[in-house]
Amino acid sequence: MNDLSKLVIEPKEIVNFLKSEISFKEVCQKILFQKVICQAAQERGIIVTTQEIEAEANRQRREKHLEKATDTLSWLTGELISLDDWEVGIRNHLLSQKLAQTLFAKEVESFFLQNSLSFEQVIFYQIIVDDEKLAQELYYQIEEGEISFYDAAHLYDIDDKRRQQCGYEGKVYRCSIEADIAAIIFTTIPQQLIGPLKTDRGYHLLMVEELIPAELSPERYQEILNNMFQQWLTAELDYMLNLSQLQIR
Repeated sequence: MNDLSKLVIEPKEIVNFLKSEISFKEVCQKILFQKVICQAAQERGIIVTTQEIEAEANRQRREKHLEKATDTLSWLTGELISLDDWEVGIRNHLLSQKLAQTLFAKEVESFFLQNSLSFEQVIFYQIIVDDEKLAQELYYQIEEGEISFYDAAHLYDIDDKRRQQCGYEGKVYRCSIEADIAAIIFTTIPQQLIGPLKTDRGYHLLMVEELIPAELSPERYQEILNNMFQQWLTAELDYMLNLSQLQIR
């Protein structure tokens, strides 16, 4: 018979394991972040109500298809947490959201407007070759209809993946494209052949499928808000750690 007592995990074992996995600092940082959030929320009178916790718990239950109370309890047991543990996690999450909204909700739109170019996207195809003469020949052959852009990419591109995808680069943010090329791409009518353009990577031929203007969608709003909040949280923790020598035991 197996000795089940050997399967008990002591708190010190968890700490030692996290250290051995180089994960201890990350966990400690999350704990400290939560302390910063709780302190900042308290200073601003931000609270989370029981009704809000219940509403979020119900949302999570629906998301996980936990229709019955017994389903929820089984799920919690499987996760090795109690109902109280779950509710604490929900409270912390909601408190973080409320604090982020309080601190930065009014700044998101202005940040988006100031940086709208960074949020423009494009769906495009690209061919890169390492020879200028070949790039020129491909340009004229595509223009004259002697070969399609996609076939040329499949045959001549220097990158294996791009060859397999017939030059398809996908949906890309403007900031991810070389500035000189981006300036041309975002002022060109879709379906027009662009190039050859020379960069350190070679000679480029491009074709834009669709230009996607910047839009402050709910998802983009949340992304910007989260980034602002995370930057603030990191700076706030650094400031507090500089004020006092913190020892983690």
